[in-house]
Amino acid sequence: MRNVVIITLSSILIAFAYNFLLIPHEILSGGLSGIAIMLGIITPLNTGVLNLLLNLPLLIIGVMKLGKRFIGYTILSVAVLSVSLYIIPIYKATQEPILASLFGGVIVGLGTGLIFRASGSSGGFDIIAMLLSRKSDFPLGTLISTMNGIVVAISGFVFSWDAALLTLVSIYATGKVVDTIHTSHIKLTLMIITSKGEEVKQQLLSKFYRGVTIMDAEGAYSGESRKVLITVITRYQLAEVKGTIKETDEKAFVNILQTTEVIGMFDRGVK
Repeated sequence: MRNVVIITLSSILIAFAYNFLLIPHEILSGGLSGIAIMLGIITPLNTGVLNLLLNLPLLIIGVMKLGKRFIGYTILSVAVLSVSLYIIPIYKATQEPILASLFGGVIVGLGTGLIFRASGSSGGFDIIAMLLSRKSDFPLGTLISTMNGIVVAISGFVFSWDAALLTLVSIYATGKVVDTIHTSHIKLTLMIITSKGEEVKQQLLSKFYRGVTIMDAEGAYSGESRKVLITVITRYQLAEVKGTIKETDEKAFVNILQTTEVIGMFDRGVK
């Protein structure tokens, strides 16, 4: 229920950013939503209807390739966004295009990032980016921004190159905010030094889908034997892992390092 509420409110937030900031200034968002905005401006059709129609093929692919929960949340997001775009009136919240572009991109990124954190997506290129992110270490926002280059070019040819540059600012802001909020691509290496190696190992293996490597060690000052446990986790898991270690051994020494890249088996499934 918590995820459903987050996805619903975030989708409505994105719709407000579109209708209050981007669409009035002919600024496109990224992905299929940007194409829907463009078609909504140059045709009599509503942007919400177009957004739903354009997303249907990718939603079908998502049903086949992605988990039921993820695609279910994505369908919810696309439906709420499309209905909100249809209901919310178009209103020019600011007369300054650059402000509309920047803050519109930030708000869209905020909504999109929260939807990702709730294990869903807002559809369109997000589905493609999520599929690619499961096979590589590229941040989601970077993947989405790369695919959105064609949207910027379309904006320049259809409207003006000023509009294309403003679209680029909007997409860039969206990507940066998404990367800030959705950080499951960031991995952390934990080196845990503890006298309760077996207990800590069992807790980590039972609660987290991560491998653990164990080495023998000895305290230089005390001479007491210790176990060194090494594991790699996502940033989302850090708080829970620290809590588990503290419950098992309050005196454990934990060194936490940000990992640049992981080579080998590391589950990147949708979190």
